[in-house]
Amino acid sequence: MKKILLIISLLLSLVLLSSCANKDVKPSEGNKLTSPETKPEKITLKDYYSYKENTKYEYAGQGNEYASYTVFIDYKSENHVQLRSNNGGTEIVKVLEDKDGELRILQSRPECYYRENLTQAPSSNGEILLKEPLVLGTSWTLADSRKRSITNLEAPVTTPLGTYKTLEVTTEGNESKTLDYYAPNIGLVKSVFTSNGLEVSSTLSKLETNVPLIQTVRVYYPNANVDKLYFVNKQLSFKTNDITKTSFENAFKDLPKGDLAKVLGPNVKIKSLYLNKDNSVYIDFSKELRSEMNAGSGYESLILQSITNTLGTYYGVNKVSITIEGNPYTSGHIAMKKGELFTVDLKNSVELK
Repeated sequence: MKKILLIISLLLSLVLLSSCANKDVKPSEGNKLTSPETKPEKITLKDYYSYKENTKYEYAGQGNEYASYTVFIDYKSENHVQLRSNNGGTEIVKVLEDKDGELRILQSRPECYYRENLTQAPSSNGEILLKEPLVLGTSWTLADSRKRSITNLEAPVTTPLGTYKTLEVTTEGNESKTLDYYAPNIGLVKSVFTSNGLEVSSTLSKLETNVPLIQTVRVYYPNANVDKLYFVNKQLSFKTNDITKTSFENAFKDLPKGDLAKVLGPNVKIKSLYLNKDNSVYIDFSKELRSEMNAGSGYESLILQSITNTLGTYYGVNKVSITIEGNPYTSGHIAMKKGELFTVDLKNSVELK
């Protein structure tokens, strides 16, 4: 009997010691605990490919004025995510893909202030961020000859949100070195870049859930009484996977105060909206654009110019194609030829005060 009690006592002591050793581990952060009788679970990219919808990630930077930045999730599907980062100087949109045991950057667009789904856009094989197996020593060479490898499986990283056991990935070039730290169920929590004595770091400092992306958009409206356009700076709210054309459709129908006229009738639908490779915006409307317009030639021109100026300003281009049900815009006053585009013209526009 004493022998049995002694064995039970020793087992309880082992459990308590194990609990103390792991007291700083938070299951919600993705740390996996295993008993001596079970084998550790195999970790995969899914453990670190953890960007949450409608979440704002804030990173605090040191060593450079642009090391601090925020990240929003524009679009997300099973194997793709489109990230929008803003460092106060510019916005960069990146598309990541989790496929065949590799996490790659498929698209990277600097100075991208417009919101468009690029997750299905054609792309070449991009830079590999992570590669399975996620074990010590896995390494690969980037297109610019830098070497990237997994150098630690449980690197401790302390952030304002807590301490994580992270996957450390080291990238080495001729004169630089970058350490990236990925936490389970969180993603990237810290990056440290060093070169010739310079060190720049970015550390995850805040996570906000249920936060939409807010963009200030200049929307133009016609005023036929004075033959001018008036613009209003509207704040458009986008959640992850929201469709941009729907937000513009609503903005054109939502009249601000003042002696302004509507741009779209109540039943008009925007069927497609995108930035083309020729650096022009293409927008296609339902047939109600024309049937619900009820406008003379002057008013009609103001409506079309309102659409052109709004979209051209938002996408940062000078040309806009306006079609109806896939055909060039035509009416009793205007007949556009195939391939003919409208031009942004801001000279006859004033801000509505």
